[in-house]
Amino acid sequence: MAVRSRTRPATPRRAAPKSQKWVYLFANAKAEGNAKMRDLLGGKGAGLAEMTNAGLPVPPGFTITTAACNAYFAAKKKLPPGLWDQVEKALATVERATKKKLGDPKDPLLVSVRSGAAMSMPGMMDTVLNLGLNDESRAGLAKLTKNERFAWDAYRRFISMFGRIVLDIDAAKFDQALEARKKAARVETDPELSAKQLEELVTEYKGIVRKETGKPFPTEPQEQLRLAIEAVFGSWFGQRAKDYRKQFKISDDLGTACSIVTMVYGNMGDDSGTGVAFTRDPNTGAKELYGEYLTNAQGEDVVAGIRTPSKIAQMKRDMPKAYAEFDKIAKRLEKHYRDAQDLEFTIERGKLYMLQTRSAKRTAAAAVKIATDMVKEGLITKDEALKRVEPAQVEQLLLPRFDQKEVDRARTAGRYLAKGLNASPGAATGRAVFDADRAVALKGQKQLVVLVRPETSPDDFHGMVAATGILTARGGSTSHAAVVARGLGLPCVAGVAALDIDLQKREMRVDGKVIHEGDAISIDGTTGEVFAGELPTIAANFREEKELIELLSWADKRRRLGVWVNADTPGECRLARELGAEGVGLARTEHMFREAERLPIVQDMILANDTAGRKRALAKLLPFQQGDFREMYEAMDGLPVVIRLIDPPLHEFLREYADVDIDIAVARATGQNGADLQDKERIYRRLEQLHEDNPMLGLRGCRLLLVYPEILEMQIRAILGAAIDSAEKGIKAKPEIMMPLVATMGELDRLEANVTEVAEQVFKERGKRVEYKFGTMIEIPRACIIADQIATKTEFFSFGTNDLTQTVLGISRDDAQKSFLTRYVEEKIIPADPFQVLDRDGVGAMMRMAVERGRKTKPHLKIGICGEHAGEASSVALCHELGLTYVSPSTYRVPVARLAAAQAALAGTTARDR
Repeated sequence: MAVRSRTRPATPRRAAPKSQKWVYLFANAKAEGNAKMRDLLGGKGAGLAEMTNAGLPVPPGFTITTAACNAYFAAKKKLPPGLWDQVEKALATVERATKKKLGDPKDPLLVSVRSGAAMSMPGMMDTVLNLGLNDESRAGLAKLTKNERFAWDAYRRFISMFGRIVLDIDAAKFDQALEARKKAARVETDPELSAKQLEELVTEYKGIVRKETGKPFPTEPQEQLRLAIEAVFGSWFGQRAKDYRKQFKISDDLGTACSIVTMVYGNMGDDSGTGVAFTRDPNTGAKELYGEYLTNAQGEDVVAGIRTPSKIAQMKRDMPKAYAEFDKIAKRLEKHYRDAQDLEFTIERGKLYMLQTRSAKRTAAAAVKIATDMVKEGLITKDEALKRVEPAQVEQLLLPRFDQKEVDRARTAGRYLAKGLNASPGAATGRAVFDADRAVALKGQKQLVVLVRPETSPDDFHGMVAATGILTARGGSTSHAAVVARGLGLPCVAGVAALDIDLQKREMRVDGKVIHEGDAISIDGTTGEVFAGELPTIAANFREEKELIELLSWADKRRRLGVWVNADTPGECRLARELGAEGVGLARTEHMFREAERLPIVQDMILANDTAGRKRALAKLLPFQQGDFREMYEAMDGLPVVIRLIDPPLHEFLREYADVDIDIAVARATGQNGADLQDKERIYRRLEQLHEDNPMLGLRGCRLLLVYPEILEMQIRAILGAAIDSAEKGIKAKPEIMMPLVATMGELDRLEANVTEVAEQVFKERGKRVEYKFGTMIEIPRACIIADQIATKTEFFSFGTNDLTQTVLGISRDDAQKSFLTRYVEEKIIPADPFQVLDRDGVGAMMRMAVERGRKTKPHLKIGICGEHAGEASSVALCHELGLTYVSPSTYRVPVARLAAAQAALAGTTARDR
């Protein structure tokens, strides 16, 4: 059987020069590397070198660089020239330091061969332990240690690991043999097997190798080492490593280092052991040792769960001397690295050895607590603390989440259903419902519901508001469901292709399982997973997140960007203020039209035959809209509220009439000919008039306001009337009126004139004036080009980056995500989904043009961004770089943007600085 073949990226690497240094030693309390050489030595190698230089008990060894790994792939899986000579030289130094020799039959040196990339990828690549064993060296090890059982145990472990990792033999072959041996011996755990039984197991393992590969197990230690090094390099392109890098956006080009370390043994008796520990609790951030260890075991036993390990606190009782030394070292390493550490250690006959130190992976809650605590302890500065927390972790803290133990139980019980896109984070449990009206009805009965749809539309908005979460079979992470869900703070799992939703039967099928309407389901918008049944959630309360509130207060002092919010309701405004919003950057008036009591009036307005009919309907809408604005002004008292006039095409409010032509045909076929038929025919004629082949680039936005100026009049009356009402109650309203989809100065001139005319009428009628600002969305490339002209008429710009991305790239967001964008990202045709991360070279360039030209006309022009990108960290950094005034994300992304804006300020300068 051939050694496994692993793929590599298409991008070729240049072969390295022969004189390059490939190997870095750490032995005799001195290392050639250090902690600053992570990129070259990987995290593991750099940590071993740093601990060696610090005088800590580290077994001697050497690290082969990431550059060697890259050269190996560049040379079509051949070790680069000079590498093996350097390996042999380093090995000789280790042999002198340990006074042992690799493969020596009397006093053998055994080594581990371990992977380690610059970016921590725990468990994603391969490790081989006990390398150097063969029949002769095993006998020497047994004689030297006076422990036959230990020697046979080490040998069987080595054959199993080498066979699985290097020779690509199915691990189940070895596992089945081990389990059969334990069953025959009537024992439960590996340590209960006798030396004789382990000897028999070694013989059986050798037979498995010969059967699977057609060759005997390799016994020459130098050959074992070479094959293991190549296998570790090869594991860089193993599937799980590739998947991990994709998930965490780690480059394929980094490569892995390979550390060859003298073996120390935790399985030499009850005075030996091995474990993994963290200097702080990685779940909560509490300042205490957190971890597990096993006596009489090797490191793989802790990770593999072969035996139930003990809590690290138990080690204090079992091995007090080793524990005291480990505790002292742990504190020293944390202080040295100024961060929580993840440590691996082994105790061999009472002597402690350190095998790894690296920055600890941690939950969002732990990340915030550790960062703020370390500032108070004087270990790091506030600026460093701001860099230690990922903006995405802030978002995780604010959303309901499932208890991981309950998730594991559900998976074990077979309740896992499917996985889709983690479109909006958080956890939700409720009864599955398949239409929006049903969701509202059940909410009225105080029931929790999850809205399940093939895909959502704006008409589902009321049902989405009523739901605790949203599940769709189609759509991407910036689909309607995802965008609205994030704005509402609702968990959403989108694009679950495995779901077969039958709206007629009100059920969904997945993998042979049927979920009927009313059955409980649970969705995890953070992981994209869907489960049958209820899972208990752990609620988040911003006021209780004291450490996060403190961290964000430091962020506010560092950031230059303002952080506003996209909010459409008074409730969203109040929550956003609590989360730190400094204004409303986008209030979408059309969302206010979709509420049940208003939608029929809007539809009457659209279906009216003339201006008079439209005005009558708009007069009915005016009190509703004015009341909405009044409540929003009250919630944002003293802060700006940017109100975008109606933007979507009118047909979006008429979706329930989509089948009216069928109704007409049925009525005619059955001889109906009354007023009802005539009304339907009138509706059909109006729908035909409104029909567009490409509505998103048709009659919408400012075009709609110019064709139907009575809509603009009603909305301006509502905005300014509500401001006057608020002023009379002592509330300081600061309305900013924003025009959507402006592309020409002709449009802007007419819009400004119309707004001014209506405003003056309102002021005259009310006998009172209020201040307001007039501005525009920048979401068409032409608007970016003529931004200097647009600035002459406006007081602010706001980039609508969702539409700007569509028009700059020439792609439809919803269509592209369904058809090709995901593939483009996976195949690295583009670096990221441009609807999630701002396209710096295209959209970003247009934004830069608009900023520079707009501010050439008005140097202090206020410029914001209100697309979905406003809550994405790298996009916020670009906004900072461009010198924008503010970003306006969805409600629950306000704290995310606060931190991201501070990190951007710490990282670089803005356009205004240059």
